[in-house]
Amino acid sequence: MERFTGKTVIVTGASSGIGAATARRFGREGANVVLVSRTQSKLDAVAADIPSARVVVADLSTRDGVRTAASGAREAFGRVDVLVNNAGTAVMGSIEEVGEDGWAEVMETDVTGVWRLTKALWPDLKASGGNVVMTSSVSGIGGDWGMHAYNAAKGAITNLTRALALDARESGVRVNAVNPSFTKTELTSGMVENDALVAKFLERIPLGRPAEPEDIADVIAFLASDDARFVNGVNLPVDGGLSASNGQPPQA
Repeated sequence: MERFTGKTVIVTGASSGIGAATARRFGREGANVVLVSRTQSKLDAVAADIPSARVVVADLSTRDGVRTAASGAREAFGRVDVLVNNAGTAVMGSIEEVGEDGWAEVMETDVTGVWRLTKALWPDLKASGGNVVMTSSVSGIGGDWGMHAYNAAKGAITNLTRALALDARESGVRVNAVNPSFTKTELTSGMVENDALVAKFLERIPLGRPAEPEDIADVIAFLASDDARFVNGVNLPVDGGLSASNGQPPQA
């Protein structure tokens, strides 16, 4: 398939994990891909796999970083058709353990940076009749133990997705989100190496495995494509069936 030939797709957090897999998927489908993250060397490695790619190094937790990303993305190919807001971070701990710096880091990256970049590129998306795909999380649908900052941030993205879809009524811009469960990425490497913890996760995932980044990337590409032209304001769990459960443990 080459559903994105001639279109420009911006992927944030593109240096690894879901972002890297997403950038490569769009590249395979003919898109011009703008890769945004904080680490030049990692971005260059991903860009090497994409025939038409540009790299923009920017810290999206800052105003200057968002301005750099927006201007660089706009100038790379002269238009913006899809914005994939994937950059994010997490801080573990209870409310007694997480300080203001940790809370601020998560909110600035996972929420405020997303809002700023979406706002900055909104005129471009309106002009192209484009769309936005957010990377939220199942942690933005329900709570986790010891992850209240991340839950709050992804909960904000979950509802921001719905609200922006409403605000975009007159523009034709679609806004959707994916809500992954446990996925093998750099962010979860410590979890993946903990066999006992993985076993607990797999008790709750009917498909019996963690997600690979490509599992999420493929759904992001669907939501961004014309195949999903009447899908709007949706938070789509990509969770192997995790959210099918009512939360009670397996009994057989």
